[in-house]
Amino acid sequence: MAPKWRIQSIYNGKRILAVVPARGGSKGVPLKNLRKVCGHSLVAWVGEVVQQIACLDRAVVSTDHEGIASEAEKSGIDAPFRRPAKLSGDRIGDVDVLQHAVAATEELDGIQYDVVVMLQPTSPSRRPEHIEEAIRRLLDGNYDAVWSVSETDLKVHPLKQLLIAENGQLRYYDPRGAEIVARQQLIPVYHRNGIVYAITRDCLLATEVLLPKKSAAIVVNGPVINIDTEEDIVKAEKYMNECHRFNKQQH
Repeated sequence: MAPKWRIQSIYNGKRILAVVPARGGSKGVPLKNLRKVCGHSLVAWVGEVVQQIACLDRAVVSTDHEGIASEAEKSGIDAPFRRPAKLSGDRIGDVDVLQHAVAATEELDGIQYDVVVMLQPTSPSRRPEHIEEAIRRLLDGNYDAVWSVSETDLKVHPLKQLLIAENGQLRYYDPRGAEIVARQQLIPVYHRNGIVYAITRDCLLATEVLLPKKSAAIVVNGPVINIDTEEDIVKAEKYMNECHRFNKQQH
């Protein structure tokens, strides 16, 4: 599939750049971003989704691997630059990768983007509406960043977590946990699910954080797939096959 990007899809007066971070190195699952789930690579799943989102001006992959770059282009994601080795290690943060991608793309395109959307290939269960909702919330709410999150199961609520001290004693990680006698006392908490991160370009470059003070969230209900291990790939295959069968039955 050839990339459709024409750098002309203005949404709410803003230009929007999607960045797909997909380096070649991965310790848990070798070349994870090229692994297939239900017949498509993780990179290809991102391509399938972004091609359905009209408000994106451009989608680029940030990679140091030629095979991933080629797969991205086949899937409708541009690969106009390569990520340098100094940004391809295990300890490199997302901010550095995004800043490089923005600078490289803007230099090539000769324009300045307003919003950056990070789409990690390791979340193949994302849908177009997740990304569209994050962008709408960011721009309509005048936020600096919007993350997709999922509600945390009360069984693993932070106030129920325990800590084994150096002397072997067991205690609550947060002392307030001792005051909880019923789960109804627990307020809902959330965790990032990796489906989408949207942030303004100015905030990304000025604050160098992904979660600035003026941030909001979109809550994704239901299961969310995140792939870090071989076991996760098996689970993803099963889940997405079930979703495909359900969707066929509905139509």
